[in-house]
Amino acid sequence: AAESGRMGSASNHTFPGSCVQSEDEDGGLSRGSGVCKWFNVRMGFGFLSMSSRDGAAVEPPVDVFVHQSKLHMEGFRSLREGEAVEFTFKKSSKGLESVRVTGPDGAPCLGSERRPKSAQKRRSKGDRCYNCGEPGHHAKECQLPPQPKKCHFCHSVSHMIANCPVKAQQQQLQQLCPGSQGTATSQREEEPSQATLAENSE
Repeated sequence: AAESGRMGSASNHTFPGSCVQSEDEDGGLSRGSGVCKWFNVRMGFGFLSMSSRDGAAVEPPVDVFVHQSKLHMEGFRSLREGEAVEFTFKKSSKGLESVRVTGPDGAPCLGSERRPKSAQKRRSKGDRCYNCGEPGHHAKECQLPPQPKKCHFCHSVSHMIANCPVKAQQQQLQQLCPGSQGTATSQREEEPSQATLAENSE
């Protein structure tokens, strides 16, 4: 009885282990190859078109999600449309999702020649010093001592933009002259001012 008890307990230990192994196989990585279907350089993701899975042809090709962080390459990571790729992938909330993407035979990906325009704009704006206002360096590299804060509208040191008299004057002119700004908001703002002008003239 003791021996059968021991065998029973031993078998209890082995069965869960074998279940875990089968779960690993189900949730494990598969290998695929194909081409880049499309890739959004600005957003940093796209889809691969998988034509072969674990050495077997896939007909019709299946879409596999790809994020730029999974691309094997130096510098700015992206893919060009139609680029040949090999990859490992898994099932996820997005469907099939790539885990590591390379070129053929594990070579680095080629990538797209495009670069996001928004990143270039941000970079050029960021090259102006917030302390002295000069281009070519940032505030932490500025040689000047901390400068007084200025109004962003008229650059006066006597007030901030919220209290700028020049900006207030321009806003009043825009309300009185609807031709300068034909937007619905400026026309809405203009209506009460005309009513108050009529009351004042009476």
